[in-house]
Amino acid sequence: MPRSRALSLILLAILVVLAATPFLFPGSQPIGTAAKICVFIVLVASYDLLLGYSGIVSFAHTMFFGIGGYGIAIALERLGPTWSSVAVGLLAALALSAVLAVAIGLLSLRVRAIFFSMITLAVASAAAVLASQLSNITGGEDGLSFQLPPALRPAFRLLSEPLFGTAVNGRLVAYYLVFFVALLVFLMLLRIVNSPFGRVLQAIRENEFRAEALGYRVVAYRTAASVISALAATVAGALMALWLRYNGPDTTLSFSIMIDILLMVVIGGMGTMYGAVIGAALFVLAQSYLQVLMEAGSTALAGVPLLPNLIHPDRWLLWLGALFVISVYAFPGGIVGRLRQARQ
Repeated sequence: MPRSRALSLILLAILVVLAATPFLFPGSQPIGTAAKICVFIVLVASYDLLLGYSGIVSFAHTMFFGIGGYGIAIALERLGPTWSSVAVGLLAALALSAVLAVAIGLLSLRVRAIFFSMITLAVASAAAVLASQLSNITGGEDGLSFQLPPALRPAFRLLSEPLFGTAVNGRLVAYYLVFFVALLVFLMLLRIVNSPFGRVLQAIRENEFRAEALGYRVVAYRTAASVISALAATVAGALMALWLRYNGPDTTLSFSIMIDILLMVVIGGMGTMYGAVIGAALFVLAQSYLQVLMEAGSTALAGVPLLPNLIHPDRWLLWLGALFVISVYAFPGGIVGRLRQARQ
């Protein structure tokens, strides 16, 4: 459980708003932002299983994200826009991710600290280069655009009449597919970290040598955690590809996405799982709307010296970085950690 009334209310509010976004906020940008939040909640939660619960610092997480996206994109582009193509692409992506996660785990988790991180960084870089070079399969730098199954296309109508003023079309069906799959995967990850398996992972994180002395096979547990995390990230990549109807190197394999994931984990709180929800929601909202808010503020302060230039929308990344520094300074244990501290 969240173990904080304020945290419970925040999580419930995020859940309700995400569930009702298509009916509360008209337009394509709000629903696109909500879908991105759902995808990143799964992606960040899966990384928190590695970093927060297992103490594994990996930079190859976006590789599994990209495998999920390319699995869906290649299958739909080559086999046609059918649900069987989606199933084939997802299963193939999950199988490849599991094999790679096991290989990385068995070969690299015996290596200590920074050396393991550098190995995963090299693997992620190789995957990004491979995706760019294999243009016959992946579309190269241009990526792959594809058609969705008919039920997920905007022209599809589930109901002939609007519901609460919103057309119930394929785009709405696609959004709720992303929402419910993301919710299901997040609840599965939450159950895993609160199981005996999750407790062993936390014990290994706190004191690896003591856990090994108690008889736990550290490499086996960490490899299992890596596989579970990779599979969840693969599902997140598949959801992103289905929502965007496109996948390319910059969409799922970019190193900047890995940096964003780290920021979301730190902002929300490592080793909490609920931090993934708050961190992803805040960060994606800031990415989507901070520039718009700054533009409105700059326009409103047009007659004031210096201030309009200071909050000019072109400087939104500077202010996003400043907000991150302030959040880390004010909440060293993340927002979830601070809310739980306040309860005590």
